[in-house]
Amino acid sequence: MTNLTLRQFRYFEALARLGHFGRAAEACAVSQPALSMQIKEMERTLGAALFERSARAVRLTSFGEAFALRARAILSAVDEVGDLARAAQNLLAGRLRIGVIPTVAPYLLPAIIGALLRENAAIDIHVRETVTQKLIAELAERRLDTAIVALPVSEPSLTEVALFSEEFVLVRPRADAGRPVPDRAALRDMRLLLLEEGHCFRDQALSFCAAQATPPRELLDASALSTLVQMVGAGIGVTLIPEMAVAVETRSAAVCVTRFGAPRPSRTIGMIWRRNSPLTAQFMQIADVVRRCADAGRTG
Repeated sequence: MTNLTLRQFRYFEALARLGHFGRAAEACAVSQPALSMQIKEMERTLGAALFERSARAVRLTSFGEAFALRARAILSAVDEVGDLARAAQNLLAGRLRIGVIPTVAPYLLPAIIGALLRENAAIDIHVRETVTQKLIAELAERRLDTAIVALPVSEPSLTEVALFSEEFVLVRPRADAGRPVPDRAALRDMRLLLLEEGHCFRDQALSFCAAQATPPRELLDASALSTLVQMVGAGIGVTLIPEMAVAVETRSAAVCVTRFGAPRPSRTIGMIWRRNSPLTAQFMQIADVVRRCADAGRTG
């Protein structure tokens, strides 16, 4: 039993999570045969099968499921020791796994990464772009250190720090530029183009325009704001986008941008991380960088 290595535990965790040798090997940056060999060596050492293998799937055995709980606890403890060591240095160094929601990443992330690398040459940044619920899950599983999301997330195990707020704007076909700004009631009668289920921005847009009445008529569920804006430019409907996306998404589309009257729809962007993380001081430094980048983007 003493022959099990930390590397084997990490390979096992990846395979248990992904259920596929190829994807697990890619996640661990090794060849598939190397990962497979290490898993077989683990099973030989333990004297029991961890996985059921078939042509289409890899599943944990009952023993493997029980072992997975202990393996994750071991890896979590090892990661905590690493975090403690980094925290003791009181500087940003080593691996930083940061998550970002898709309605922030294209518009703010390049400036954030650039600033972090300029100010902290020893930092090794890994970025994960996905929707909020997946980021929360990956924080809980210790596959991320921190994430930039729309607040609140209301998870007791996470610390939330607000960074800045921004308004939503209405994007309409260019031919509508002179028309009155629709209110929420009018929006419910329009063809509103929205992001697909799972995006918090979709829920925020619906919350603003639907209120207590009948939801708006939807024509399209897109995975990116750029698709929505281009569809608006083609005269298909209207959409809402965050202010930070305006310069990028509207520069090549035949659209006009209109601000709403009060009360204006808006969102608060913030950072989240595990409440018990010893890297809180470092995350607060990153939060300051994000604020500066957001301020520069608004005034630039």
